[in-house]
Amino acid sequence: MDPLAQALHAAARAAVPLGPRDILPAQPALLVGAGGRLGSALLSECLVAGRFASVAALVAAPLTSAVRGLHALAMDRWAAPGPLGATVALVVFERERFSNGRDDAFVMPQPAELPALARRLHAGGVRRLMVVLPHAGSMLPGALTAGFGSHAEAAVAAMGFEQLVLVKPSQHASPAPAAGWLQRLARWWLSQLRWMVPEREQPLRSEVLARLTVQVARQLPLAAPGTHVLPQAVLWQATQDPDGGSLRLARWLARARQGLDDAAPGVAVATGDAQGEESAPR
Repeated sequence: MDPLAQALHAAARAAVPLGPRDILPAQPALLVGAGGRLGSALLSECLVAGRFASVAALVAAPLTSAVRGLHALAMDRWAAPGPLGATVALVVFERERFSNGRDDAFVMPQPAELPALARRLHAGGVRRLMVVLPHAGSMLPGALTAGFGSHAEAAVAAMGFEQLVLVKPSQHASPAPAAGWLQRLARWWLSQLRWMVPEREQPLRSEVLARLTVQVARQLPLAAPGTHVLPQAVLWQATQDPDGGSLRLARWLARARQGLDDAAPGVAVATGDAQGEESAPR
């Protein structure tokens, strides 16, 4: 069953408690980028009964099937000034969509649109924003994967959201299309290099990443105001925990409440060492 099909059944599932601190009232949520594998997995996780007071997704065309608990936010309402009916928003950037076009109704944002998206969300009443920014970790310096990676991210951090979380998981680099057999052979050869990437830097499955992201989104009111970076190291460590990462993510939020500045001015980030424990602030 593909992730979007799972969303049809998600609303009937019981909510899974995140721990003793998971006593926050449900918030209305908005998802921008609900297409593709990761976006569909996030939509499914958001729709689980009781996790959010309501779930809306930004769409460019009418949905062909009704999903229980899902509200479609049409582009005409998005373009008009006024409240969007959500206090928390998740924006996900993804390179690929399903080839059969079944998720074309959902808006697929581009990284260059992040500042404009954030301005509309802030003006529409969103107080807490999570931005999922998958990246090829082996192609970026460590400072960019654990802090601001672009001027756009810094601009969003200055917009005044109560909490802004930049989720930076790893993803495989997408090679350029190959025209001839020699180029295809070279692309295949280079693709084998991914097996040389350490396990802790390997991309997480979409369903796992979606679950961890939604866990943090639900508990955002517990974090200190400001910008926080959730890097691949913490995400990977959370997948190794018997409890599914609930305790580790709660500890990450506790560090965020302390206002640790490990990456850049105004940014709090938790990193991890090889044994799976958070390292001391740099």
